[in-house]
Order: sequence, then C-alpha cells, then structure tokens
Amino acid sequence: MADHVDLILEQWSEQRPDLDASPMAVMGRLKRLNQLIDGELSRTFATHDLDRASFDVLATLRRSNAEHSLTPAGLMRSSMVTSGAITQRLDRLEARGLVSRKPSETDGRGVQVTLTEAGLALIDAALPDHVATENRLLEALSAEERAALAGALRTLLESLGDKTD
Repeated sequence: MADHVDLILEQWSEQRPDLDASPMAVMGRLKRLNQLIDGELSRTFATHDLDRASFDVLATLRRSNAEHSLTPAGLMRSSMVTSGAITQRLDRLEARGLVSRKPSETDGRGVQVTLTEAGLALIDAALPDHVATENRLLEALSAEERAALAGALRTLLESLGDKTD
C-alpha cells in the first residue's frame, strides 16, 4: 500500500532520476508523523486545559524528584521546553496556581520551581490520558516493532548529538 511519501518519491524519480531522494522516505514520514502526533496530543492536552509546553513542564517536575521541584535551569535541561520559553511558561503556570517559585534555600540568587497541589493533581489526571493517546497512536506496531523503532530513533538522535550529559 502506498502513502503520500511514496507519491512524492515517485514524482522525484520521474523529474530528477539523477538524484537519490531515498532519504525523503524517512524524513518525509517523520515530518508527517510529527504533524499527526502533535495534533492528537494537542487534543488530549486541551481536554486538561494544557498545551504541550505546559504539560512538559508539569510532567518534568512530577517525574524529577520526590519534592517535584527543580531550578529553571534544571527544568530546561530535563524538559522539552526551550530556554526562551521557560520564563513565559512558568509565569502562566504560576498564575494558574500550578507551580510556585521560591528563593532557593541553598543558593541565595537561585529559584526553585515546585508543583503545587493543584499542579500535581492536574498532571496526575492528564498523564494517563497522554499515555493512552500515545498507545493508541502506536497500536499498529507490535511490541517488537516499537522497541526496534525506539532503538533506531535513539541511534539517529545520538548521532546528531542529542545525548544526556
């Protein structure tokens, strides 16, 4: 069965037979998957009055330690939120009563960001729905296929410099 990317590859083959467009088979499908996945996850987040970045901040705090607390720099390193967006996200989450920012007890200049009870309740409600959405999106793959895909993607990410320090 052919998909949209197969059509694109066929067109390139006809128009530029001298060009090996085979990388587009992977990159095009990754791009289309990203668009489809983002839409589905956004719908799930919206049912909890969240967006992706807010979910990522709350989830990062939830999984990080027993205190559910990190510095803003720690949040940036551990989450999928860029440094430029972290202050805005924290401002919005704090205004909603989902996180609090307090001076660090160990560093007079530092700040600790902590989940509030409302933030903890929200992420604990949203997380099962998020995982259920991800499972639904992956249900066409067997457990072995999921593991193989995760491994191949890890290898690619590492080759591009995306490693934990």
